[in-house]
Amino acid sequence: MGDKTLISGYATLFIGVALLAFTFASAYLFLSSGTPIAGSQDLVTVFGEALAPLIVTCIRIMYLGVMGWIGSVLTIRGVQLVTQLKREAKPEVKPIAPTTFETPIPKTTGTMKTEKTGKIDKVKAAK
Repeated sequence: MGDKTLISGYATLFIGVALLAFTFASAYLFLSSGTPIAGSQDLVTVFGEALAPLIVTCIRIMYLGVMGWIGSVLTIRGVQLVTQLKREAKPEVKPIAPTTFETPIPKTTGTMKTEKTGKIDKVKAAK
């Protein structure tokens, strides 16, 4: 099941990126096409002639905006899905807690006497 989810995550990611690339290519072609600016002495005539291309331009801008928004949402969802699956597939590493060992006291005649009697003899410093 993880493979199918991973494949769908990558598919969503690539569809979103492709849609964004197509949107940017369409926007570039739209902006690179030379639309002439109408000019005239009569303002009513200019608005009458420019209104139809203005409406078409607004529709194209809205179309590009919606395509860009959908492409970015698909890309974000694809990235989230892929990264979430990568995190779940990674095994969790638990640190090993160090164990404390008591250092053994070497067995000497002095320590053996101490174990038997329970009294610690003071070591006299050499003069």
